[in-house]
Amino acid sequence: MNVKLLKLLNKNSRTAPADLAVMLGMSEEEVRAEIAEMEREGLIRGYKAVIDWDQLDNAYVSAIIELKVTPKPGLGFEDVAAKVMKYPEVESVYLMSGVYDLNVVVKGKTLQDVAKFVAKELSTIESVTSTATHFVLRRYKELDVELLGSRKDERGSYLL
Repeated sequence: MNVKLLKLLNKNSRTAPADLAVMLGMSEEEVRAEIAEMEREGLIRGYKAVIDWDQLDNAYVSAIIELKVTPKPGLGFEDVAAKVMKYPEVESVYLMSGVYDLNVVVKGKTLQDVAKFVAKELSTIESVTSTATHFVLRRYKELDVELLGSRKDERGSYLL
């Protein structure tokens, strides 16, 4: 496993294999072969663009939902996490240490859509004992990509 190659792909997955080869002192064929192998092994799970949705008129709402869960014997939190991650509204699910058990990042068209999803879907899952919803007001950095620009925000202050 080539950790340097993984770090470069993580920073910019669109970097051409020829450029990666130069940066790593490898041949382009070696780079392509290593990437293909890491994809086959499931080490590389996908490639994704980081989009600044706030720049679009039809932006969506994101929320971080804290779930407290009573784990099932022999399954732990896996059963609930498996159910939660199947919903199309769910972007991410994390097992947490501390006050709550699962951190769920969801998206919807409106605050009401997210609230309905939490009330009708997440909170009704067996083993979920409570939820706490935190709406994302502004994204500054996502997946290692800074989203701040030189545009004004609605309060009149300049963003750097």
